Amino acid sequence: MSKEATIYVLDLGSTIGDCHNGRTISDLDYGMEYVWDKIATVMSANRATLSVGVVGFRTDETDNPLDGDGEYENICVLKELGLMDIPALESLRSKIHSSNTEVGDAVSAIIVAIDLMDKYTVLKTGKPAKFARKIVLVTDGQGGIDDDNIDSIYGKLNESGIELVVLGIDFDDAGFGFKEEDKTSLKQSNEAILAKLVEGCNSGMFATMAEALASLANPSVKVVRPFKQYDGRLGLGDFEKYPESALYIDVQRYSRVKQAKPPSASSFVSAAANATGEANAHSSHTVEDTEMMDAPGLSAVKSSVAYRVNDAAAAGGTVDLQREDLAKGYYYGSTAVPFGQDEEGVTRFNSRQGFSIIGFVPNDKYERYLTMGESSITIAQPVNDKARMAMSSLVHALHELDSYAVARIVTKDGKAPQLVLLAPSIEPDLECLIDVPLPFAEDIRVYRFPPLDKIIGSSGAVITKHRYLPSNELADAMSNYVDSMDLSSFGEDESGNPAEFMTMDETFSPQVHRVNQAIRQRAIHPDANLVSEAESQLEALLKVSGVTKVPEKVKGRKGREPAKPASGLDIKALLTSRKKKNEIALENAIPEFKQMIEIANKDEDIEKATAQMGKTIRQSLHSTTGDAGHAVTFSQMKVFRDEMIDLDMPEIYNDFCHDFKKRIFAEEFGDQRNFWAAFKFQKLGLIRATGDSEGANEEEATDFFKFG
Repeated sequence: MSKEATIYVLDLGSTIGDCHNGRTISDLDYGMEYVWDKIATVMSANRATLSVGVVGFRTDETDNPLDGDGEYENICVLKELGLMDIPALESLRSKIHSSNTEVGDAVSAIIVAIDLMDKYTVLKTGKPAKFARKIVLVTDGQGGIDDDNIDSIYGKLNESGIELVVLGIDFDDAGFGFKEEDKTSLKQSNEAILAKLVEGCNSGMFATMAEALASLANPSVKVVRPFKQYDGRLGLGDFEKYPESALYIDVQRYSRVKQAKPPSASSFVSAAANATGEANAHSSHTVEDTEMMDAPGLSAVKSSVAYRVNDAAAAGGTVDLQREDLAKGYYYGSTAVPFGQDEEGVTRFNSRQGFSIIGFVPNDKYERYLTMGESSITIAQPVNDKARMAMSSLVHALHELDSYAVARIVTKDGKAPQLVLLAPSIEPDLECLIDVPLPFAEDIRVYRFPPLDKIIGSSGAVITKHRYLPSNELADAMSNYVDSMDLSSFGEDESGNPAEFMTMDETFSPQVHRVNQAIRQRAIHPDANLVSEAESQLEALLKVSGVTKVPEKVKGRKGREPAKPASGLDIKALLTSRKKKNEIALENAIPEFKQMIEIANKDEDIEKATAQMGKTIRQSLHSTTGDAGHAVTFSQMKVFRDEMIDLDMPEIYNDFCHDFKKRIFAEEFGDQRNFWAAFKFQKLGLIRATGDSEGANEEEATDFFKFG
C-alpha cells in the first residue's frame, strides 16, 4: 500500500467570488466541488497513508514558512500536510472564502507547496521517503503570475518527483471542446504560463475545471496486486492415463476482476445516553469506552457473543462455555443430531487439484446471464517457452473458431470443483484465457409467474379488468413516476441536448458509485437538503393508487376486530343470553378465559380476566400431587401466554410469571422444583420484545429460568 501526499493550491482572490458563463454559483464554489469530492474520497478510504494539505493564495493575510523580505506574500497554509478528519474538515471549510485582494502569485504558492511536500515526505536520515506526490492548482487565472523562474520550478518538481495538476476555471481546452469567449489578455497570458509549466514537468496535467468535474461522474477502478489462484497444468483429455493422445499446458491462474462492494453502515450509540446508562445493550452487545474524535457525540458499538447452557446444579443455574467447547449439530425434526469433524469428513468430497477442459461451445450459443461471478485470467508459465507456444495455439484456435472452452477446476486439494468458461484474449504483448464461473445444472431453477396485465380464470377466460389489475389512471401515474427518474435523457451532450447520463460501458456498479457519492455529499455538506426530483410524480402516484398510511397498532386489541354480518344484527347476542362471568371455574378454565377475553371491551375487563386466570393457574398447581397434573397447568399457561401475545400486552404475562416464580421457590405450593425443571422446556418463558412490540430483553428472559 503506497503512501500518497496531495497538496491543493487554491486561488482565493476577489475575482473568484464572481459568477461566470451562466453559472448560479461563484467560481470558487464551482472549483471547490472538485476539491471537496477528492478530500471526501480520501476520508472515506480511512487510510493513514493518505495525507492532504491545502495552501491558499491571493488571501488577505500571509502565513507560510517562506514568508520574509516581501516575498511569498498573500499566501497562507490553510492546512498542513497530514491526515484529514471531520474536525480538520470543519476548520478548513471556515477558511475557504474569497478575499478582498488580487495580490498573490500562483507560482509562488506552488513553491510553498513544494517546500511543505519536501519537509513532510523525507525520512529521518534526510533521504526522500517513498511517496506518490501531487500538487493540484485550482485558479481562475485572473491574478498576476511571475514567470521569471519557470524553468527552475519545473526542474524542482521533477527532482522531487511531484506530479503537477493545473485545473483552470473556464480555461480553454481543445481536447474537451471548451473555449471561453471574450477572454481577457491577462487570463490568456496566465493560461500560457501555466501550460508551459505543466509541459516542462515529467508528470503533469493541464485541464479545464469542467473536464475535472465531469471525470467525477465516472467510478474509479481500484487496482490491486494480482493473486495467484492456481499453478499447475491445464489439460485436454486425461494426460495421466493417455499421455500419447492427451495434452496439457503448464499454466498460472490469477484473479482479474474483483467485485466492488458498497460500504456498510456501522452501529453507534449516543455518548450521552451511554454515560447516563440510558443505552441498555443486550447481552450480545457491549459499548466501547473509546472516544470518537470525528464524532464526539457518539460511541462505537462492539459486539460480543457468550455461550451458556442451563445447569440446575451450577451456581446461578447456567454454565458459560467457550466456543472451542461447542460441537456442530443439525436438527432432525425436534432432535439435535451432533455432527463432528469425523462425520463431516464422510460427507466432504475428496477432490484433487486439477484444471481440465471438458468441452467447447460456440460464442453465439452462450447466454451471458450464466456468468456467476468474478473473472480470472490464465496464462502460460512465463519461463516455459513450450507452454507459451501451446497456450498461443489454443487461444488462436478458439478465436478463429469463435468458440469458448468449458473447463473444470479444483484450485487446491479438498476444494469444491468449479465449472468455468474460458474465453480467448489476444493483445500485442499477452495471449491468455479469461474465465468466469458457470452454474451446475442443480444451480439453475426455472420459475413461471402469472402475467401482470391480465388474469386467466378457471374456465380459461382472459380478464383484463379486475381489482388485482392496475387501472389506466394508475398505469399512467406509474409511467410518469418512472419517466421522472429516467437516466437515458438526464445528461447532456456537447451541444447541450439531452443524452444518456450513465452509458453501460462507463457504468460499473450504480449501487457502489451512488452510495459512495451519497456518503461524500453528506460528509461534506451535512446540512444540505435531500434531492427530491420525482416528489410530485410520487404524490400523484400515491393519490391514484389509493395508498394510505397504516394506522398504528392499537394496544390490547390486536387481531380482535369481530366480524360483523351484512344485516348489522348481533347474531351472538340473539342466540346467547349469557352474562359476563367474573370468575373462572377450575375445571373449565381455558374456554371460559377465552370467552372473557373475547367479550372484553376495555383494558379493565382484560386485567380482570387475566387476574382470574392467574388465580386459576395457582390453584391448579396447588391441587396437583406429583407430576401428574403439571400438563394441565402448562396448557393453561400456554393459552394465557398466547392470548397476551395476540393482544400485544406482554407485561401482564411477564408480571404474572415473575410473581408465580417467587411463589414457587417460596414453597407456597409445596416442593415444586420438578415443576420448574419441566417448565424450562415448555417454551412458556417471558414474552420477549420483537420489532415494535414491548417485552423482556434477551438477558432478562434468560435469567428468568435460573433456579431461585
